[in-house]
Amino acid sequence: MPLDFRLLSMTELRTRPGEIFDRVAEGGEAFIVEKGGRRKACLVPLSVFFPDVPPRRIAHEIDELHKHGETTRVEITPDRELALCFTCALPDTSSVEVKIVLPHGYPSSCPRVYANLGNDPVPHRWPDGALCLYGVLTGWNPGRHTALSTLNLARQWLDRYSVWRQAGTWPMIEGAQHDR
Repeated sequence: MPLDFRLLSMTELRTRPGEIFDRVAEGGEAFIVEKGGRRKACLVPLSVFFPDVPPRRIAHEIDELHKHGETTRVEITPDRELALCFTCALPDTSSVEVKIVLPHGYPSSCPRVYANLGNDPVPHRWPDGALCLYGVLTGWNPGRHTALSTLNLARQWLDRYSVWRQAGTWPMIEGAQHDR
């Protein structure tokens, strides 16, 4: 959908920032911000970057993470997907970067989760290196699962990974009939 950019003075943005941001986020409006007659920046809805992910869902998920004390860095992948990046502690006091990728179509499409564990072969990962969190024993439910619940599952996976590194076998999941 082509955007119809409107000019917006810096003064107007300073005097009514909440209203302007709501018009962008909720109304889909786009603005070119001017200061001293020079065009300085633009404001566009997130849907320009993530056409298949509802901006309200993204905002809600990031708010939920912050309310639970999580610190996240947000990236845009080369495929224009949203990636939420976290630093997670391992039991041995080292840490690892975990990246939750919200694909196009999220939340109807399941997120992919990656952990920076080096090049060693590690069990319980999909062929693309994503952690096996959803799809085997737990199905993704867009009405119940969020980035926060996914991060918690990733931490549980990392705990099992730490046991695997020390013991050489992947620990069973409680309630599972067998280990995958």
